[in-house]
Amino acid sequence: MNYKLLDMKVFGDSRGKLVSLEGNQNVPFDIKRVYYIFDTLPDQERGKHAHKELEQIIVAMDGACEFVLDDGKTQEVVRLNRPDKALYIGKNMWREMRHFSYGCKLMVLASKHYDEKEYIRNYDDFLKEVNK
Repeated sequence: MNYKLLDMKVFGDSRGKLVSLEGNQNVPFDIKRVYYIFDTLPDQERGKHAHKELEQIIVAMDGACEFVLDDGKTQEVVRLNRPDKALYIGKNMWREMRHFSYGCKLMVLASKHYDEKEYIRNYDDFLKEVNK
């Protein structure tokens, strides 16, 4: 499985806490794009795609959700619910997001700019791609 949970170093004192995200440092790639997901209702699902070459770091800035990660052979479920934990998802990993808490906010750092040709949006096509 091409994913891992990362413990992000937290700096803090009586004023609050800070986590720094730096490309090619604690983020294992050069950051090309940042976006965020919010206002997803608990009964909605998102994702349902894979990326051919793109790598991502995902942080639950507020709230929680669940990721179903699939490499074409194995599925694993990962729950994100803390801003000091980051989910790294590598290339050729099918992902589905579900069970969003009210107010969940996800921040995503990506290794590439948006490119629709980079997406695999059909699960059968994904299986063909990873089992070549």
